[in-house]
Order: sequence, then C-alpha cells, then structure tokens
Amino acid sequence: MMTSRSTPWYRRLAMNLGLFGLTLVGLALFGLTSASPALAQDNDDDLAPPQMIPLSVMLDWYVNPVHAPIIIAKQRGLFEKRGLDVDIQSPADPSVPPKLVAAGRIDLAVSYQPQLHLQVDQGLPVVRVGTLIATPLNALLVRADSGIDDISQLAGKKIGYSVGGVEEVLLAAMLEHNGLSLKDVEMVNVNFSLTPALISEKVDAVTGAFRNFELAQMKQEGVEGKAFYIEEQGIPDYDELIFVANRDTLDQHRDADRRFMDAIGEATSWIINHPDDAWQSFIGYDPSLDTPLNAAAWKATLPRFALRPSALDTKRYRDFEAFLLERGQIKAQSPVSRLAVDLNASQ
Repeated sequence: MMTSRSTPWYRRLAMNLGLFGLTLVGLALFGLTSASPALAQDNDDDLAPPQMIPLSVMLDWYVNPVHAPIIIAKQRGLFEKRGLDVDIQSPADPSVPPKLVAAGRIDLAVSYQPQLHLQVDQGLPVVRVGTLIATPLNALLVRADSGIDDISQLAGKKIGYSVGGVEEVLLAAMLEHNGLSLKDVEMVNVNFSLTPALISEKVDAVTGAFRNFELAQMKQEGVEGKAFYIEEQGIPDYDELIFVANRDTLDQHRDADRRFMDAIGEATSWIINHPDDAWQSFIGYDPSLDTPLNAAAWKATLPRFALRPSALDTKRYRDFEAFLLERGQIKAQSPVSRLAVDLNASQ
C-alpha cells in the first residue's frame, strides 16, 4: 500500500496500525494451529465414527422363535444404532451360559427364572437384568384322546420327564394341587424325547414340555395334545426366559446392558406390529429356521414376549423365592435386589 506525504499523519498512523493488527491476528492463528496439534487432532476425532461397544450374548439353546427379539434387533441394526457390536452365540450345553456369565467370559446370557433362584442360592454371582418371555412356557401335556381331563386322573399313570430338579418340584406342586403326590405316579426319564414318548404312548403324560413347541410338534405328527398350564395349578407365575448378567461387574456394564435392553424392546414392538415381516427377517438370519414347526411356534410365541423387557415385577421374584424355600429347594430366601434389577431405575 502506497502513502504520500500529503496524507494526514493520523491516517498514515491508522493504516500502519491496521496492517500491524492484521499481522498479529495472522500470527496468532498460525500459532494456534501449529503450536496446538492436540486441538487439531480433537477436531479430526469429532469426524470419526463413535467406537462400538462389544457385547457378547449367549442363548440358552440353538436359535428358535423364542429368541426373535434378539435376532430381529440384530437384523434391523438396532444394536448398531445404539453403539453396540453384539455377538450372538449358542451353547453346546444349555446349563453353561449362566456359568460363563458368572466367570466373566460372557456379558449376557439367556436363562430361566426358576434356575436363577437356585443359582443365586448356590452363590453364583448372576442377576436378572431383563425379560425375554414374560409367561411360563412349561406345561404338563397329555394326548387329547387319552381321556385325561383332570390332573387327578394321573394317579397310577406314567409321566415322562427330561431332567430332574426344578421340573420335579413343579410337577410335585401340580400334583398336590390336585390331591396327588409323586408317590401316586410313575416317573419315567425319556431324556429329551418328550413328544415321541407321548405320541407313542410309552408314557401317559410329559412334564417340562414347552407349550409353544411341543403342542405344535404333536399336531404336526397328527396327534392332538392337551396342556395343563402350571400357573393355573398352584404354582406362582414367573418369567420363563430372562437375561442375566454378572452381579459383581454390573455397574461397569450397566450402560451397555441398558442400551441392549432398549434395542430388545424396540425389536419386540416391531415384531408385534409386523409379525409377517418379522418372520421373514427372522428366517433371513438363517434359512434353516424356515420350517413348518418354527412357523407354528412363531405364532404361539408372539403373545408371550415381554413388551417392556427391562421392567421388573418384584412380586414374581419374591413369590417364587418363597415357593422354592417352602419346598426346601433353597437354603435361605434372598431379597429381590439380589435376584433381579431394573436397569432403568434411578441409582
């Protein structure tokens, strides 16, 4: 910029000061960017995608319709939307998942409320953090053509079962509710062949059958079945399938667990609203799932999903704990807070 001696002195001073000020601003900006690489790096980080939180989830068994909310949440990207990288695993042994959670090798596991009470009583550090199936599935089944219209008619009959423990306790309570005891029936271990044993009439009834599967399986084989629902036979209502986490490390993983349960809730709502589309998405996860039995079980299972997976019914856990204590299955009654938590409850 050129100035002449004819320019007034105060204008020349103002122009010089203006140039000096611009120079200072330029140096300041240069120093800010060159001397503060951390700040520049922070700006770059703002543009990077958020880091995903890994979460391992083990099912109670191989994938089937009872796991639909988990599979649909995966298929629809509901976990990813919440910053979760969920790894779904199936066990070789259904008794293993809670033990792996207790050992810290799995983050979450699908398990059963009745078993949870026994595991906590035995000192396993597991706690319920969500519900998948909100009603009992366990039922006592007979053939519809057996002539058995009341449980009291099972006196002197053969009852097939797969495993002892809780199943035997539930059956004993059902029998007592109808004036019988285990001494009045013959227990037959049919391993996991409940339906074949009943269809072939090797036994007169089976206990431990899932009402959403075994009834459909019997019908598929051309035999109608009749179910006696355990919650109508003197047994406290309970959640069949639940999600359990490690109680000792729950606070560290609470946020991730809460995000997971939110995704399960959104997936469940979508399934209920769009059952046909949900079925297509479900079998898209694994084509081998597309079977007539799974299709029938799908329809029978839909009404039983927990619409509010995180919500906790404390009465259910308190009543079932008291039920097991009364029957000598646990040594002491644990408080509900030791058995189950509501992840959305204020801390």
